[in-house]
Amino acid sequence: MTLWRASVLAAALSMSGCVGLPSKPRPAALPTQAPLSDYAGEHGTWPAPDWWKRYHDATLDQLIDMALKSSPTLAAARARFDSARQSVRIAGAVSGAHIDAVADADRQRLSDNGVFPPRLLGFYWYDLYDLGLQASYTFDWWGKQKDLVDAALDEAHAARAERSAAALMLATSVADAYFGWQADQSRLTLARERETTLLREAGITASRIHAELESADQMHRADSGVAAVREQIAGLEGSARLRVVAIAALVGSSAADLPAFTAKPLPAIDGALPDDVGIDLLARRADITASRWRVEAAEKNRDSARAEFYPDISINALLGVQSIDIGNLLNYGSRVPQVAAAVHLPIFDEGRLKARYGAAQVGIDSAVASYRETLVDAARDVATQAATRAQIAAQRAQRVIEVDAAQRLRASAAARVRQGVDDSRTELTATDSWIEQRDALLQLDAQALSTDIGLQRALGGGYERTKATP
Repeated sequence: MTLWRASVLAAALSMSGCVGLPSKPRPAALPTQAPLSDYAGEHGTWPAPDWWKRYHDATLDQLIDMALKSSPTLAAARARFDSARQSVRIAGAVSGAHIDAVADADRQRLSDNGVFPPRLLGFYWYDLYDLGLQASYTFDWWGKQKDLVDAALDEAHAARAERSAAALMLATSVADAYFGWQADQSRLTLARERETTLLREAGITASRIHAELESADQMHRADSGVAAVREQIAGLEGSARLRVVAIAALVGSSAADLPAFTAKPLPAIDGALPDDVGIDLLARRADITASRWRVEAAEKNRDSARAEFYPDISINALLGVQSIDIGNLLNYGSRVPQVAAAVHLPIFDEGRLKARYGAAQVGIDSAVASYRETLVDAARDVATQAATRAQIAAQRAQRVIEVDAAQRLRASAAARVRQGVDDSRTELTATDSWIEQRDALLQLDAQALSTDIGLQRALGGGYERTKATP
């Protein structure tokens, strides 16, 4: 009868502890695909984890390998991930059983006016020695501690995905700066070729002015053209130096420690959007994955906050020995075992619990809003790169026609010069126009390559979320 009454009392207290329990919430509703319905698949492939090797440049491979090993930016992302991993260990250590070893030695004087007067016991001072193991275990019937551990795991997964996103941003930045340097070198070659052409034209003009066949104004125009192309050369040389400085900063080393750069033509590209890019993009972008993990972590924190409304039941046990004589401490008669059970009922703590639960719900709303924003940004990134690529392709098709036309005009002018119909300035002027058209085409090729690198980044750079993330 006593046991039955105790059970009824415990059940009543448990029910009272659940007063004000929020209703079980629904999972957060998240979009199932990126808003990219206007972009049909082009039977392209998703980027590989080492996507930069598609450009077949050994120097670029070495630069990105150096960056991924020693970049300060990536080191900071790695530190955030390590911190999240330690948070998982802390959350896991809170749950489960706890065992502590206890050893204590006390010397104390009895009070003359205490419960046991010294005159009756025959001594004023006594020693007390304790030795034992103290264990405690809290039952996680409502999943509160499990939810906290799961939330910490989700945060660690988010930090790991953010590290992948940082690595991708670093690799694309290195590739973009490196091919920018290559484009500068190719444009410098054309600019110096154009400088030689303009200097020859200026020399002919000077000779005709000396022979009083031309006015001095023609020489002023020639000098202006030479100065303009030399200004362009200075700008391109400065741009190339700045790109080397940028690459060194991205890699995390001095410019002297970088591998030797060799000027070479820009690589050909053949990029296309993969099929079902709107659906698969959710698992291919590390930033989207990190946002998704944070939503799940926020939901676990909310579940843990809801479980706070339930009572906690714990068991404490002590297995030890106690003696006033250290010589008898380990005797069988010195044992002092103890077992206790405790029930924690949050009866008068409803205000704090509701506030914590409300804060957890706000955390979910914030995480969901961040996820939607990240998803929209990712879709815009892909759409921007795809639209830019199409624009550059259309412009390049027309620019190739202009380059061919300029080449034919140059050949025609050269033929007239050989026939003595025109002087060599006609050919030089046509050559100058042809070089300008080639430079414009080269700039479009550099933009196309930069856009291709941006597309690799927009498509996730080979990242893929899996269910069994370690």
